[in-house]
Amino acid sequence: MKVTSADIIISAVKPEQYPEGGLPEFALAGRSNVGKSSFINKMLNRKSLARTSSKPGKTQTLNFFLINENFYFVDVPGYGYAKVSKTERAAWGRMIETYLTNREPLKAVVLIVDLRHPPTADDVMMYDFLKHYGIPCIIINTKADKVPKSKWQKHVKITKETLNLDPNDPIVLFSSDTGYGRDEAWSVLQSYM
Repeated sequence: MKVTSADIIISAVKPEQYPEGGLPEFALAGRSNVGKSSFINKMLNRKSLARTSSKPGKTQTLNFFLINENFYFVDVPGYGYAKVSKTERAAWGRMIETYLTNREPLKAVVLIVDLRHPPTADDVMMYDFLKHYGIPCIIINTKADKVPKSKWQKHVKITKETLNLDPNDPIVLFSSDTGYGRDEAWSVLQSYM
């Protein structure tokens, strides 16, 4: 896909702040520091539209990025980060749950999982949550460039087994550094629009 325009439209915390108009939306979920911002920037061919940070827990709102004036990426706060109060974590949880379970234009959740490690308990919980609510899910196995190519399939197998992945849910190997998997990720996303 050729990205001709990409802008952050709003950072929302409640439904009345979500953009109107019913354009398709793709939520990006993953644990803190898994590389969601890097994924967004690589997909959109931008250096720093989504702010990357070495400090986990930076995204605290639902950030709506309007792409080519016809669909949205929605960056949701990362999970599994401890240095946030329980109250704040619970508030984020409610905000994310409200968005994921009630948002009509949401087409799929892009679950970003680090290829180097088995999915965490939080990744499994998020995937189970999406399956429970019947929300379509696309797995992006990121940081592929950090794993020798000869071991990719072994790591993908671990991801599939740990998540107990539904065979209908696509899984894409991806690298924000090299751009590997970008075209495949776009073609998977377009199949949900």
